[in-house]
Amino acid sequence: MKLSPYGSGSLKINLNGIIVIVGNYGSGKTEVAVNLAMDQKKAGKAVRIADLDLVNPYFRTREAREILSRMGIDVVLPPRKYLQADLPVLSPLVSGMIRNPSELTIIDAGGDDVGATVLSSLADAFKGRTVQTLQVVNPFRPFTETIEGCLKIKDEIENASRLQVTGIVGNANLIDETTPEHILFGYEFVRRLCRESGLPLVFVAVMKRILDQIHEPPFECPLLVMERSLALPWMKQG
Repeated sequence: MKLSPYGSGSLKINLNGIIVIVGNYGSGKTEVAVNLAMDQKKAGKAVRIADLDLVNPYFRTREAREILSRMGIDVVLPPRKYLQADLPVLSPLVSGMIRNPSELTIIDAGGDDVGATVLSSLADAFKGRTVQTLQVVNPFRPFTETIEGCLKIKDEIENASRLQVTGIVGNANLIDETTPEHILFGYEFVRRLCRESGLPLVFVAVMKRILDQIHEPPFECPLLVMERSLALPWMKQG
């Protein structure tokens, strides 16, 4: 097997330092960010995660703050009175966690270039620090169903955030309608995207219930095996 430069010999995810998670609206980046934090905590790392998603009112890291906190993961949120606000509110703790990062510090940014704009306000804190910016790609979402569309989103996020995307994360899914065939298609899609962009495929995210249905998984990269941690809007209403 060809090993990812981000993985160990057993193809486990092994990330350290400051990791910024970006992606287009609906890519599933927040679910990825939350599951990545839990995965790396279980691997024995000290993990902090900050919620800078000020765009999406439903899928936010803050929705999973209780389970994250119970695991001993430090969750940095805007002040309590702004938790449900769609306002550009930044806690001073976010700048502080960038200047003094944990073993693994994950920043969940908002979707598209609009959500990534808030990252540009942290330029001073990022200055002189090594930052890995990972673009989560779901080829079953509008605007990222083609390689060209993914590259366009990448350029827009980079311009808005003033950060360079350093790696790709595959997260092919159609929520509850996802099949093994969707996962395998998505894997080949992000491999092509990486060849076109010259960026590494850092890992592929797969829900455990789907992975269990794939016979002899072909993945030549680390896997993030996920469980749903964020309630869908219609589930909340129910």
